Amino acid sequence: MTEENAVYQATPPQAQPDASAMVARLRAQVEHAVLGQREVVSQVLAGLLAGGHVLLEGKPGLGKTQLVLALAKAFGGAFGRIQFTPDLMPSDVTGFRLFDMKSQTFQLRRGPVFCNLLLADEINRAPAKTQAALLEVMQERQVTIDGESLQLSAPFMTLATQNPVEHEGTYPLPEAQLDRFLMKILIDYPTAEAESEIVARSAAEVPGDSATKELHVVATPEDVVRAQAATAAVQVVREVVDYAVAIVQATREAKTVWLGAGTRGAIALVRIGKAIALMHGRHFVIPDDIKAASLPVLRHRVQLAPEVAIGGQSMDEVLKIIVESVPAPRQ
Repeated sequence: MTEENAVYQATPPQAQPDASAMVARLRAQVEHAVLGQREVVSQVLAGLLAGGHVLLEGKPGLGKTQLVLALAKAFGGAFGRIQFTPDLMPSDVTGFRLFDMKSQTFQLRRGPVFCNLLLADEINRAPAKTQAALLEVMQERQVTIDGESLQLSAPFMTLATQNPVEHEGTYPLPEAQLDRFLMKILIDYPTAEAESEIVARSAAEVPGDSATKELHVVATPEDVVRAQAATAAVQVVREVVDYAVAIVQATREAKTVWLGAGTRGAIALVRIGKAIALMHGRHFVIPDDIKAASLPVLRHRVQLAPEVAIGGQSMDEVLKIIVESVPAPRQ
């Protein structure tokens, strides 16, 4: 540990090498199946460690489903998938009770949310009532069917996808619901080198096979839960908390922004900052961790001023300027 970072460690931490090592094993397995998306993989792992849910946005065919499948297999977690469509009902998400004529009793039919990793594909294609059913499950970590509350198995994480190209027939998530997602992660095209490797590998696969077939289980769901507890125990001094709050407040004061981030945004910055610190083998958060978390944490919590959006300036460009304008705490 450098002298510069010593100030951010308030008290001697307990050793947490197992959690960092487990995350490194998960990363290696996922990156074996998902090439050219190292930053995306890191952000998804940070969301898992922080115990939150993430919104994935990217054009079709960039490996969003592959990423979730690979992560689920790497820690032996149960995988669920919902293809959101305009006719999807809340009971299709949560489950329902069906009367069994043979036994003359109502039998529970659990919905796809009863899993560890849930892929909510094109969540903005379902009507608001169905979206709300999933968001309630995300928040409460439980499902209520006919008055009975059923707890979901830990860990539970929703990875919802949106297609940024096709908006016809969609039901955009309102700001209050977007705020329930810990991060919004953008998936871009891979580099030419990575894309060539993806094409060569895929062309050699037998139809029906998947890159996740060769992956190994390197952890358990219990390991992930322990890593989440270790992440929550990562230290963060008041100066770093104040830095996260200052960034959020700066989004409210910037003239380029119409709607700034709320307090939940500052909480998310610190939570993801803790996850980034643990992934780097540290037991304390430094300002650079908060800065690294700023774009995925804030880009869905901020609305640009109309004249800025019309001018063609992107959300990430505006946020980078805002974050750089906030002085980081120094020793």
